[in-house]
Parts: sequence; structure tokens; C-alpha cells
Amino acid sequence: MSSNETSSGLDSRARAKPSRHGSLEIRGNLAEEYNDVYTDEAIDAMEAIAGFNNDRVRLMAERHQRRSRRAVNKELIDFLNPESTIGRTEIKVQDARDGKFRGSVIPRDLQRQWIQGTGPAAKPGSPLDKSLRNVAYALLSGADGWMFDGEDALGQTSTMALDNQRNLKIALRYDPMFLKVAESVGVEMNKWSAGLLGKALFKDFRKQLDFTTRIFRARGLHLDDRHVRVHASIVDRGNGFSASIVDMCLYVVNNYRTLLDQGRSIVLYLPKIQTAEEAALWNDMISGLEKHLCLEVGTVKCYVLIEQLEATFQLMEIRAALTPHFVGFNTGRWDYINAVSDALTWDRSFVNPNIEAVTMTYAYMRAYEDRVRRAVNTPDLNGNFALWQGGMEPNIPVGSPKGVEDGMKRAVAGGRRERESGASGKWVAHWKMVPIVRPVWEEVGKDNQMGLEFPRLTYTKDDAKALIALEPAPRTAGGARNLLSVALQYGNAFGQGMQAAALKPAEYFDNDDILYLMEDMATGEIRLSILWEWLHKCGTMTEDDASAGVNKGDVFTKALFEKLLEEEYQRLLKAKDKDVYDASKITTLPISRAIVEAYVLDEVKPPWFIDLLNINLDVLSVDEALPRIKKYIAALRNEGIRITENLDFEISPPK
Repeated sequence: MSSNETSSGLDSRARAKPSRHGSLEIRGNLAEEYNDVYTDEAIDAMEAIAGFNNDRVRLMAERHQRRSRRAVNKELIDFLNPESTIGRTEIKVQDARDGKFRGSVIPRDLQRQWIQGTGPAAKPGSPLDKSLRNVAYALLSGADGWMFDGEDALGQTSTMALDNQRNLKIALRYDPMFLKVAESVGVEMNKWSAGLLGKALFKDFRKQLDFTTRIFRARGLHLDDRHVRVHASIVDRGNGFSASIVDMCLYVVNNYRTLLDQGRSIVLYLPKIQTAEEAALWNDMISGLEKHLCLEVGTVKCYVLIEQLEATFQLMEIRAALTPHFVGFNTGRWDYINAVSDALTWDRSFVNPNIEAVTMTYAYMRAYEDRVRRAVNTPDLNGNFALWQGGMEPNIPVGSPKGVEDGMKRAVAGGRRERESGASGKWVAHWKMVPIVRPVWEEVGKDNQMGLEFPRLTYTKDDAKALIALEPAPRTAGGARNLLSVALQYGNAFGQGMQAAALKPAEYFDNDDILYLMEDMATGEIRLSILWEWLHKCGTMTEDDASAGVNKGDVFTKALFEKLLEEEYQRLLKAKDKDVYDASKITTLPISRAIVEAYVLDEVKPPWFIDLLNINLDVLSVDEALPRIKKYIAALRNEGIRITENLDFEISPPK
């Protein structure tokens, strides 16, 4: 689709302006408005490694072709041929599996990462001093590391991605404005801690700011940036530019001197990698940026989120492909469930149960986690091991005393299970969870658990089967309501600029014993994937539900989907403003419903919920959204392509 093909009602939106160099365009007058973010040095860096965008486009096309081929031919994902070579490298697959590569030593400030917090550095539609509070909460929380998110938890409405970068630049260098905000936030945090935990979190806010390792998560290779694209004169079609390159360049270029001067590592989290060849592209991009900045190759370190099924078949290969930047893996529940579901759209026997049943101890999740811990504890040629950071704790300690107590017990139990399994730390989605879960690792006292002995990875048919194994669990109308309610709310929050939001099913809005959970893009992806699966594979209900008119053994039909969708939608329309903003009920909530319907009902399953949300960013009318949704579905079904470019990225007419 040409980027000049735009919907009606876009004339008042920002228009594009070429960058200084001409091969990239920066939207509207953002280059001037954000000249502290789009610095000359940052633009130079993007231009210097822009050539990797062509490689990214090719790899993403190949990724989509593999997905389509497997669906048509009913193929399972399999392990690589051990005699083959990892794409973009000269590394033999068997050598990677045997640890015959020289990985990096874990830097001092990453040796102990008992708790990593996650969340964005900006708030939607907030003045700078209010927006900076996000960074203050993070750096004062006592987390060993904080992953400032540019991906699943960062809203992309308006200029939020740039606000995120601006806030980080201001905060990480301890600008006086940030210090003033942090001092005020520190008083608030200590008051909260004294009330719940009986003690202050810290005595000196300035010293506390120094404690936490700074980490940044860029967007994945599958996403285009909203504000930067390849100049239309260079390509005739598909001139979107890699969000990964933009995010990495803006963060590293604007902050590397500050971080190095403070004696800190430059650390990235890399999301949504599916193959070792994609990891090798990331490695080349990072190395290219380091060389451009005259940094020693290997200065930038990275974790890889293992959240795609195909990646679990290539763990050692991914480690080897990212040498010398790789430090560890993270295991996350949400994205992985979606990836397994998406890889098996063709297999009518694979139907997930209720989302609540698919915990980290569920069949295919156990196998996935076990492979990751065995991969990080396989030594390289220098005897180096890697870090394993456990998954997300989404609870927020806000609710009734009973609700908070029960939620915190679950959180601590989950952390203890991961620690006992060998994880060196865990993620939390809210700063208030840091002092609650961190003591689980303090009990042991060791900086990390690298080098624990586990059996080496094997690559058998049974190993492959385990990664997609189901086990009996409920599939209910109540479970469908949960999926629908949270999916609708999440799409609505996304449209409001909150890509991370505290949500729970509408039936629990007035029940403070049920805590809100911090949800991000991955949880939205799961819910629509499972609903699509239930509908198109004729999933059967395992329990009676009189309220839905469902009997045990009934098939999940289109009629049942539409009935439950309408009922859950009406609940949201009637909800209080604190749960569903009243203004959103005539703007982004109807758009969210239209996307949910389009995604779940179409025979061709979209690979990403975020695609449909992204093409409707800053759209507030369902009448404007519907043609965009239909265009995306038609392009996917008829041409086998994803529309990923910003449909509102217009070219300024010549003066």
C-alpha cells in the first residue's frame, strides 16, 4: 500500500518534512519541536545504519511467508539442521548448540538483577513535569533494573514515543527539573511504604536514584516508526522505516555519554525475535551503531525476550548470533501464549483453555521455561553463562485489604517458584511491587544463579511436541467474557494513549477483592488469539453456564461470540468513568469493538492485534476507523501483506 493512500479527515494532521540528509523523512515539524531528541547526531546515526532497513523488510517478508506456508501445508515448527549455518553469520548451528562461541562477560551493574521493573517513561497528554514522574517512580523504586519501555507498554498516540525519549534524556542526566520532580515523588513513595510496609523505602532520594540500572526496550523488527520513514523518492511502495532502528538510535545516541560517564552499562531489551537470523540482524545493527559512534563493539549489551515459539527452537543459536552483546533471556508468559496459538492456526486439535489456566506451570509453558534455563546455563568457550530473568508479575497492591493480601501472596509465591527454578530475577509491572517481591531473592543473597547445573538442551521430536503440549483445563463462557472484556478495554486504552493499563473484567469493577492487573499489548494479543481459536476451531465448553445459555459440550459459535461481545460491550458502556472513561465510550471504545469483531470473525487470522490498533492511532471516529480496518483485512487476505505504515504520514507539497 502506498503511503500516499490516506483516509478522509486527515488534512489537519501533521505533514512530512525531509531530514537534513534527504534519505529519511521526519513527519511534520517534529524535527524542530523535538530537536533535543532528533539531534544532528541522532539523525546522522539513523542515516548511517538505515541500510539495515532493507534487510529487516526482507526478513519480515520471509517471516510472514513461513507463517503462511506452515498454515497451508499444516507444518509444525522444527529445529534447525545442525549442519546448516545461522543466517547472516558464519556460525554453524551445531557449534552454537555446543557453546562454541565466545560470549560476553556480564557487566558489574547487570550481575544482580533480582527485580526489574517495566513501564514507559512518559504519560499520555501530560505536561513535562507530570510526565517525568514515571521516571522518578522507576528510579526510586529500589528495583535493581528498570526497563523503560518503548514497545508493548508505551502508548504511541500523538508524540508519546518522542516524549518517552525526551524524558529519559532529561532524567538520566539528572536535569534540575527532574530532580525537583523526583524529590516530590520520593515523599509520596515513602508515605505509601510507611503505610503498607511500616517503613520508608529510602532515606536519601539522591542516593536512591543511583541504585537502579537503566535499560531500554526498543520496538520489534515487525513494526514501522510513526514519525520517520524512507523518503518517498527512494522507493515506490512500502517506505516504512524500522521502529527498531529509530528507538535504538534515539536512546543510545542521546544517552550513551551520560551512561558511560556515570559508569553504567548501555542496555537494551530486544523483543519479538523469532529466529537466530533475526538476532544476527540485531547484532549487525547494534555493531553498526557502535562503530558509527566510535564505541568498542560489544559496549551495548542486550537481553532477548523469548516470547515467540520459533525462538524456543533456536535458543543457543540466538545466543551465538548476538555475541558479543548478549547477556540474557527473559521469559514472559503473555506473548509466548499468543505465539503458540498463532503458529498453530491450522491445527484444529490445538485449542487453548481459559487464559487463567495457562500459567507458567501449564504444559507447554513448563517446557518453554525449562529450555530457556538450560540454554542460559550452557557455557560458551570462555566458560561464560548468561542471565535468566523471570516473567512478569502484573499485580498492583491497590484494593481491599483482603484483595491486596491475597494478591501479594500470589506474587511472592510466583517469585519463589521462579527463583527455585533457577531464575536470577523477575519482572514487575508496577513500582509498588518491588519491595514486596524483591525479598524473595534477598533470602538467597547471591547476585545471580548463573551456572546452575541443568541437562544440556536436546533437539528431539519429543522436545518439539512438549513446546506445544496441551493439558486438560477449563474452557468456559465466563472465560470468554474475561477474554472479551479485557480485549475491549485494552483496545480502548490503547486508543487513549495508555498501552499499559490497570484492567480487570467488567464483572469485577465493583469488587475490590479482585485486584486490577497491569495489562500491556501482549495481553491484548493473547485474548484475541484465543477467541479466534475457539471460534474457528469449534472449541467446546467444559462447563454449563445458564447466564450465557451454554451447556457443557457446546461449541463456541459465532452466535455465542456475538451475544457475549454485545453483553460485555454494554457493561463497559454502563461502567463508571474511573473504569471506562466516559469520553472514550463514543470514540475509541466503539473502534476497539470494531477491531475485536474484525479480528475474531475473519477466516484469515491477523498475525498482530497491534497492526489494527496502530493504523487507527489518533482516530476518534468509528466511521473513519472502519475503512482502515477493512483495508487491512483485505490486504492480508488477498495479498498476504500487513499494512504497517502510518496512514497519516503525508508528504508536504513543495513550496
